[in-house]
Amino acid sequence: MKIQIIGGSGTGKSTLAKWISEKENIQWIDTDHYLWKDDSFTENNPIEKRKELYQKDMALGVSYVASGSVFSWYPEGFSDRDLLVFLSLDEAVRMQRLRSRELERNTLSEMWLDEHGEYTNDFLEWCKTYLTEEDKSMAGTYAEQSYQMELSKSPVLKLDSARPVEELCAEILSRVSQ
Repeated sequence: MKIQIIGGSGTGKSTLAKWISEKENIQWIDTDHYLWKDDSFTENNPIEKRKELYQKDMALGVSYVASGSVFSWYPEGFSDRDLLVFLSLDEAVRMQRLRSRELERNTLSEMWLDEHGEYTNDFLEWCKTYLTEEDKSMAGTYAEQSYQMELSKSPVLKLDSARPVEELCAEILSRVSQ
């Protein structure tokens, strides 16, 4: 069983992948660990380091569930997957989740108020472009993920992540076992 879950930041990719990993006792690959040097999420790993970490995970040759994408810097990544899952979520709900998460991670001195009086930072400002960015080479955007789904050799399952994680997990496992 090899599953990759993509979607915008804040759609619940990591939560769902971790759930599936624990339920099925398979490896969970969080692609954030390839991208970022540490949990401060402030400095990226160089692409060669990301590929090295990815290759190490793939060398295990076991079942996995991956949360996130490597497509922008390693388009052939996860090409052995059995299923590509795309999570969507109402944009206002997604942005509120992200804002709450950023407020937990950062101090208010690292944030400012946007034009609507909501706390924001550079990451949240980037997240606001998820649906509007049209360049499919821009990582982490709907345009890039749509292109990834279009090119996918594996089946693609699109799910609304507002549903309970148990339901999402059951649908994914049902689909991958077909």
